[in-house]
Amino acid sequence: MRRVRPRILVTNDDGIDSPGLHALARCALPFGDVLVAAPATEVSGTGAGLMAATDHREVAVERRAVPGAGYGYAVAAHPGLIALIACHDGFGPRPHVVLSGVNRGGNVGRGVLHSGTVGAALTAGINGARALAMSVDLPLDYPGEVHWSAATAVVADVLPLMLDADPGTTFNLNVPNAPTPGDLRWATLATSGRVQSSVTSLREGKIAVRSVVVDGELEPGTDAALLAQGYSTITPLRSVAEAPELFPVRSTS
Repeated sequence: MRRVRPRILVTNDDGIDSPGLHALARCALPFGDVLVAAPATEVSGTGAGLMAATDHREVAVERRAVPGAGYGYAVAAHPGLIALIACHDGFGPRPHVVLSGVNRGGNVGRGVLHSGTVGAALTAGINGARALAMSVDLPLDYPGEVHWSAATAVVADVLPLMLDADPGTTFNLNVPNAPTPGDLRWATLATSGRVQSSVTSLREGKIAVRSVVVDGELEPGTDAALLAQGYSTITPLRSVAEAPELFPVRSTS
């Protein structure tokens, strides 16, 4: 019996024109039938938000060329909504796997809650797809070369694992920006990473929210620490679920 080729959705939060998205789509081609659907513009930091760009929950979709991977769709929506639409047959048959990235900048620690890259993967996971969020670690305002092909080489090693995983499995992958990424290590989520949010009150009723680099020792074995040591890191994520240990004690009678 002929095995059905996996259907792979590639999305991101950096926008349809991102070279990281294009590299990820090309990387996925040998593993299945690839569909690209990504935000029409950059929408970083949107988490798993389901924002559409127009009223009445209508989402504008425009066909767009994807270098090296045919064509895709520029979608006027956040990546979480794009993943949700795909998992409900909005772009054709629902995907077996959702790949989100490659994000320009690492997504580590508990702050992944706010990442549009990770938000798309988590949304796909709770809707029955296998999902992988992928980021390449860069300093803030990095002006140099980004080694996209080296980063996606790690994805090529991880994709067979994804295809054999149970539906709903979600991983977060981070790779150093290097010609040859370090060995892949399983990692826990750090409490926080090197880059954190800074909130400052300004005059005239305004507040500034910025990303800043902080010093301090990183927790051993975490994604932030291992990435700083030059390793690639992979972390299995569990999306929203109840916390049974916090339920009040109930009578069994």
